[in-house]
Amino acid sequence: MVSLTDDEWFCSKITVTTPEGAHKLFPCHRWMSRDKKLVLRNSVVYFFINQKGNIFLCDYERLKDLDGNELKKKKQYLAAPLCLLFSNQGKLIPIAIQLNQEPGAGNPIFLPSDSEHDWLVAKTFVRNAEFNEHELNFHLLQTHLLGEVFTVAMMRTLPSCHPLFKLLVPHTRYNLQINIMARNLLVSANGYFVKFTAIGNDSMTTFLKRAASSLTYSSLCLPDNIKERGMEDIPSYYYRDDGLKMWDIIYKYGTKKLLWARFTNVLHFALYSLEFVSGLVSHYYSDQDVQEDKELHAWLTEIREKGGLDNRQAGFPESFCTVGQLAKFVTMVIFTVSGQHAAVNNGQFDFGGYMPNFPSSLRCPPPRQKGSTTKDSILETLPDVKTTVNTMAIVYLLSEDSSDRYPLGHYPEELFSEETPQKLMTQFKIALQDLERSIEGRNKTLDLPYTYLNPRTVDNSIAI
Repeated sequence: MVSLTDDEWFCSKITVTTPEGAHKLFPCHRWMSRDKKLVLRNSVVYFFINQKGNIFLCDYERLKDLDGNELKKKKQYLAAPLCLLFSNQGKLIPIAIQLNQEPGAGNPIFLPSDSEHDWLVAKTFVRNAEFNEHELNFHLLQTHLLGEVFTVAMMRTLPSCHPLFKLLVPHTRYNLQINIMARNLLVSANGYFVKFTAIGNDSMTTFLKRAASSLTYSSLCLPDNIKERGMEDIPSYYYRDDGLKMWDIIYKYGTKKLLWARFTNVLHFALYSLEFVSGLVSHYYSDQDVQEDKELHAWLTEIREKGGLDNRQAGFPESFCTVGQLAKFVTMVIFTVSGQHAAVNNGQFDFGGYMPNFPSSLRCPPPRQKGSTTKDSILETLPDVKTTVNTMAIVYLLSEDSSDRYPLGHYPEELFSEETPQKLMTQFKIALQDLERSIEGRNKTLDLPYTYLNPRTVDNSIAI
């Protein structure tokens, strides 16, 4: 067991998002050059550029000025922290934390050199902010609710004989059902978030609106997301490593030469490259076909307009003009409801079952000065037993496998009758099996294996 006070453990699940705006106070995760001066006190001046460096920031600005909930008639508290992280020897270590957005008196910058209790309570408020960001934005909004948008739009606009309907419908299984349960049990006026979290109902609604308004197409396309955040070369980033391989397998992966080497005992596979979505889309469409498919564009229009994704700055396509554009969008849809959901869902109990690493609520306000925090005040800040037990139960339940699950690449219903789609699906499954073996081999060398994007643990759809 790693100590709560250990900085390596604390930052192992920090979530990084794409920066917003070129110039602002503590922009989200902008790289800083090593030779630029950084002043962390009054009259703050920050020099952020896009050159690759080893310092970046985790910004929880979406929590700014949100009122805390009341639990058992006792006020709960939220912070909107900024956490400065340092990449060194394969680890991301927090080196400075400011618990609210605006610098000044009453909002000190906590450092590892401060007292153990001051530094610990600062990290605890960051972890509470991460709880809200992770559960409401990255989990609920960016997988469950987006998956619902894709599903409903498909049902409304694509006939069951349409090739994209056949391709996508296995990836919509149970999404609507599980979302109805979430609305009733988790985010309703009498649900979990109202009863056991600091963000409550009104602030949760405000937070989700902010998160939705900042959503971009590139943030949902993993290769673009990694590049924009400057995370290409961070060591030991297994979400990136496994996720990019899975994205490539879904989209367009492999060569004839690779297949020949891999399948020397099955010669007919050497005639095909591993192009699952790209290959299937190009089998049915030319660029002109894409442009002339009214049902396809009705699906996209439904997603943009009914899903609130029609903000031009968000970068979602307004139309499809080429096979490549369509294939990338469909890949994004499938990855969102399979790999991405697995990445943000399956490890919730592993990292959130230990309450101080993922507190749903905090009972005392952020400290306004250094030296005021004690062991007793930290214990008074952490959530009470009832809140802790219910949060542990929720993350345990959500981390469990669905009782009726299909792993990614398993299609029990044969919706395609043509030879080419059937072969592409067979090759897709084999490529995922190769990735599974690769991940399991790597994990044998790790003290803390990363299993959440092992295709064996990734569902075809959002089923839990």
